[in-house]
Amino acid sequence: MFMTVSIAGNAEPGAISGATVDAVVKELSALNPAGDMSLMRKGVEQTASLWHSEDGSEDDFRCFVKENYMADSLARHQLFLKLCTAYEVLLGTSNQVAVQLSLPTILAGPEPTNIDYIMSAFSPYSHLWNDLYENKVAFITILNFPNYTLAEKNRLGEGWDRIEWAYARMGDMFTSRVPSQLNKDAGQANADAENYIASYNIMMGHLLGEDGRRLFPEGMTLLSHWNLRDEIKANYADVPYAHEKQEMIYRVMEHIVNGTIPKGVINNAGYDWAPFSNRTWKDGEEVRLVPEDTCRYERILAHFRVMLKIDEYEPQQPTGIIRNFEGGMEVAPQEIETLFVNLISSPLVRKVADVIKRDLGRDLRPYDIWYDGFKSRSSVSEEELTGLTRSKYPDPEAFEKDMPRMLGELGFTESEACFIADKITVQGARGSGHAWGAAGRWENSLLRTRIGADGMDYKGYNIAVHEFGHNVEQTIDLYDIDYYTLHGVPNTGFTEALAFVFQKRDLQLLGYERKMDDNTTLDIFWGLYEIMGVSLVDMRMWQWLYAHPDASAAQLRDATVAIAKEVWNQYYSPVLGEKDSPILACYSHMVNSPMYLPNYPFGHIVEFQLEEHLAKYADKKDFASELMRIYRLGRLTPNQWMQQAVGADVSTDPILNAVAAIFE
Repeated sequence: MFMTVSIAGNAEPGAISGATVDAVVKELSALNPAGDMSLMRKGVEQTASLWHSEDGSEDDFRCFVKENYMADSLARHQLFLKLCTAYEVLLGTSNQVAVQLSLPTILAGPEPTNIDYIMSAFSPYSHLWNDLYENKVAFITILNFPNYTLAEKNRLGEGWDRIEWAYARMGDMFTSRVPSQLNKDAGQANADAENYIASYNIMMGHLLGEDGRRLFPEGMTLLSHWNLRDEIKANYADVPYAHEKQEMIYRVMEHIVNGTIPKGVINNAGYDWAPFSNRTWKDGEEVRLVPEDTCRYERILAHFRVMLKIDEYEPQQPTGIIRNFEGGMEVAPQEIETLFVNLISSPLVRKVADVIKRDLGRDLRPYDIWYDGFKSRSSVSEEELTGLTRSKYPDPEAFEKDMPRMLGELGFTESEACFIADKITVQGARGSGHAWGAAGRWENSLLRTRIGADGMDYKGYNIAVHEFGHNVEQTIDLYDIDYYTLHGVPNTGFTEALAFVFQKRDLQLLGYERKMDDNTTLDIFWGLYEIMGVSLVDMRMWQWLYAHPDASAAQLRDATVAIAKEVWNQYYSPVLGEKDSPILACYSHMVNSPMYLPNYPFGHIVEFQLEEHLAKYADKKDFASELMRIYRLGRLTPNQWMQQAVGADVSTDPILNAVAAIFE
């Protein structure tokens, strides 16, 4: 619900003097002596801070405030309900427009044309907020439901009831005025990055070893980074050439990060490529292709350049870093980094690494950050699992039809399962897949999943179950929430937590027995170790960008690689051996989702605490019922949500304690 609002031009704030604010507050106090003076002043001051000369004179401001301030609690509540209805209609219909216009570039099907890319970048929101300021609806909202800072929410929120929380979240609707052109520019940068990543396929059947062998089957196409990472994981099972395949994929990832991958081999089956020597052939004849160079980093810079311009219109949260963490995640970046470093610097990491080393019977390699041997599915060949998923799910409709059964397997009642599944639509994705939530309680959330011509392979199924978890969260805390402004979760880490809860049960949903043992704890811990390092690289890259705002794409590339190596050498090389690996910078999220990556480890931390709590509910119906209760809490702040969900703040201590207990 944190939104960047728009104005048509570049009008400067400051149209209302402090003296006028004081006079208006004094007049309101006289008219409403029993009113909350602190709340009244907050609303007037925030309205004045966003009022521009084009909105009216100081006398106009004075009249507006006196006419629209609702001191009476019943009148204020009635206004709140009407605004909730209006914003749900506006956001829900705008969401539907955005969904429909982006379909050709998101869903599997014919190659998008230029007009498809243009329309996918269109933002139905870009002028909406300007209109709400022009007709003064935004100001009515600010005046009566002012914004509380994160510190205020953390301090006061413990004593708030549901309606007070709902009022506070209404206060998050309007906190800045950003020109609509900048919103369009941000949408364009996002669309360009999404389209770039959605087509970043590696043709695995065209990869050659130095001896000319092809280790991967003809027709295997893996999207970077998701499918490449998952193929590394799949080769911890007993399959031919497993270690050689992992080494080859690792070299591919290095080339992607460094920009040395031949541009012509990306999403193109016309060339053979030997990643170790970085040589290429066409029809048996060696050819020299230009490297991709800085293309990856140009997309990141495009995000950053728009972000810098938006900063000028965000006095309360003046950098993208602050907006992402204190605004979006509602956790300070310093707190996030402390959580992550606390785990990845733990001596327990080396103990777990020793277990992996004994299992593999070799020294560890950098890609062993994706070691998958703790999962029970590693004892089942991916070929067997893929055969099963392809037969069950030949197309998106088959997965959608099976969702009520899957929910029933997790303990949801028949009516709950049908209600939730009925609010989710499954679609075939051009990229790796994702979940797109609804914004109005008449539309479905969307599960986009990649399904090949032969049906859904196991990798696609595993990702689809993850996205299914997102959709279940999106449905529960929208359709089953008490107040619209509370719909959602505290931050995306909390929706990731439920997605992980579902994903961890993917084999259970296929009919295999689910085992929760020490290996499950070690698997979560090792996954945190990996993704926390990736997230630190992402965070530090953005810190570097703000310290070097005039950087070129080449300078950003070099800095990102250096940051990745620095984090690697400090926290990973002592455990995994090789120095100066850039592998932590390989995630595609760094390109198309600025600063999103920290949500994953944050979500894993929340997930572990959730799993510990949910383990108390042995009966699966009680398990599902408790999940429903927890996700009906909606969008509180992270620690308030966790306190009400499991009775504790967000912390790495539970996972560290659980791992320590294994080695006692």
